Amino acid sequence: MNFKLEIATLLEKVTGVTQQEIINAIEIPPQKEMGDFAYPCFRLAKQFKKAPPLIAQELCEKIERPDFIEEIKIQNAYINFFINKNVYSKEVLQEVLKQDFGTNKIGQGKTIVIDYSSPNIAKPFHVGHLRSTVIGNALYHIFEALGYHCEGINHLGDWGTQFGKLIVAYQKWGSKEAIEQKGIQELMRIYVKFHEEAEKQPALEDEARSWFVKMQDGEKEALTLWKWFYDISIKEFDRVYAMLQVHFDAYTGESFYNDKMAAVVEELKQKNLLQQSEGAMIVNLEEEKMPPCLIIRKDGGTLYATRDITAAIYRKNTYHFDKCIYLTALDQNLHFSQWFHVIKKMGYDWWKDLIHVPFGLVSLDSGKLSTRHGNVVLMEELLNQAIAETSKIIEQKNPDLPNKQEVAKQVGIGAVIFNDLYNSRIKDVVFSWERMLNFDGETGPYVQYTHARACSILRKGNCSLAETIDYSKLTDDVSMEVLKLLVQFPEKIQEAADKLEPFIVTRYLVNLSQAFNKFYHDNSILTSEEGTKEARIALVIAVKTILKKGLALLGIQAPEQM
Repeated sequence: MNFKLEIATLLEKVTGVTQQEIINAIEIPPQKEMGDFAYPCFRLAKQFKKAPPLIAQELCEKIERPDFIEEIKIQNAYINFFINKNVYSKEVLQEVLKQDFGTNKIGQGKTIVIDYSSPNIAKPFHVGHLRSTVIGNALYHIFEALGYHCEGINHLGDWGTQFGKLIVAYQKWGSKEAIEQKGIQELMRIYVKFHEEAEKQPALEDEARSWFVKMQDGEKEALTLWKWFYDISIKEFDRVYAMLQVHFDAYTGESFYNDKMAAVVEELKQKNLLQQSEGAMIVNLEEEKMPPCLIIRKDGGTLYATRDITAAIYRKNTYHFDKCIYLTALDQNLHFSQWFHVIKKMGYDWWKDLIHVPFGLVSLDSGKLSTRHGNVVLMEELLNQAIAETSKIIEQKNPDLPNKQEVAKQVGIGAVIFNDLYNSRIKDVVFSWERMLNFDGETGPYVQYTHARACSILRKGNCSLAETIDYSKLTDDVSMEVLKLLVQFPEKIQEAADKLEPFIVTRYLVNLSQAFNKFYHDNSILTSEEGTKEARIALVIAVKTILKKGLALLGIQAPEQM
């Protein structure tokens, strides 16, 4: 039974307001004394030409109360509905225990392209790349749960002037042996060295630009060095993605579009959108009150915008997407807004399906990150440190834990991901080991521990779902609180997708864990009397199932023992 829908049907008969409008207006009261669902009558004042509290009173008298509603009360302008607890517990638990609970087919037949992670080749995969990676991965799983076909694309930063800089740096301060031995660490060292020297010798910048033009022209030495740097980087990235359990459907980086840009530049010319400005080619965006979008530099080189426009057209033609989502830092808002408007000017009506999803910065207590100055914390090091810190906690609290190294990995990496996804993506994230690995706070380990606790109860009692359940045994306040949260799971997934905010799922899991731990604290489960025991075990199974599904949406594993 969809209680919101049933209540909306009752109200539709007495208000004349559409069912969907009523469903959208129905609220969950902040306190249980105020009922299970509430309908505010403020918006009816104009229609009925009366004060909202009076409207609420009159409507309440007209409603025919069905068996599933125990009581209807008025509080100011709200009509508060109290659901029959026996009916509620039965309906909710039966629904939650269905295998496909939490998934639906709203997105069936639709494709969403998600562009996320996108580290730069020849630069280390550092914590600054974490946000795009884990937010994108979570959105991928969330949209999949809603029936969408997702295409995850890693748009690698594998082209551009930085490779000219790296070639110059390699020729002046690098060696083949050092790079083969130290890999990306050595590439970063010489990249930082280039920037230090370029401040003293600005001519190095021109030299770097010249090498990039050689790359664009297909010059053999330039491309051989570029491919070498590329292969070294991919090896490291793949190692980190394996730790995070993140996958991509395509690694089509910037270089992939090299042979496709000329046609797009020609199209811009044909549509009279390109203008010359100080030797460069731009698209004027004065009407949009934005700076011009630079397409071709005066030395003939292409830019990010050129490649992004080309990539968007390629993706539309290849995937026929309904939405194309880009996960990048907030400071790229202008860049995306500019080239989205270029797509619009080109006459493509799907420009409105291009969505930039910005996020705040990630930082450590030591301050902001910068690859140019070498001030970075490598992602692999961070994850290994998280695993090591978790191992210490396990050794202190549960040294005999089976598979403790695997559990340390699941909990440590889960803590890092959960910490990143705990707040709205627009907020900056600061790392704190103490907070992140806390088993009692609003953290990943806390939710994972709650899941492990549920598994432990079921394991100790050798429990499975009973064929018949007395739902009247789940009408106490703490059980009802857990049931009310369980039934919200599909709504939270939908809300997270609508708002492109994984933190909605993260916070939901914390709330469910807190409610379940109160239920566990207040009720004996395995030692309770027959009938009560079976009902409570069913609730434990439901919580365990939803916590595991919810963590999976975030890209986090759910250990059964901790």
